[in-house]
Amino acid sequence: MKSRMALITGAAILVLVVSAYAHHPFSAEYDWKQPVTLTGTVSKVEWSNPHAFLYIDGKDQNGEVMHWTLEMGSPAALTHAGWSRTSLKMGDQVTVDAWMSKTKKDHANVKSVKMADGRELSGASSIGMMPQEKNKPTTN
Repeated sequence: MKSRMALITGAAILVLVVSAYAHHPFSAEYDWKQPVTLTGTVSKVEWSNPHAFLYIDGKDQNGEVMHWTLEMGSPAALTHAGWSRTSLKMGDQVTVDAWMSKTKKDHANVKSVKMADGRELSGASSIGMMPQEKNKPTTN
């Protein structure tokens, strides 16, 4: 009986640790001071928890093709922002406003996605959890 309880307790702790690690704060991975606008073709959409991912192929400033991995909010947050699983399809052309990763040159966190038909949807990013002064747009 003790070993069964220990196994259940260990499994519960493991689930909590993995969940906490997977759901990282925005500032741990992304830099709100490095906004980027990307234009490209949707190659894949992963509608998964705790974050959905959008993958696009587009050219960088040097004309080289980049394969971007773009993190969005949770499926629940995206649905609340007006998304559905079918909002984007492979081959769709999009323009994405995002914040660059601090460590990966081909990763960013989505602020918004503008579709070819002009609709624009929020990326349901976790940046809203940051201190208010960091949420203010920067002016140059």
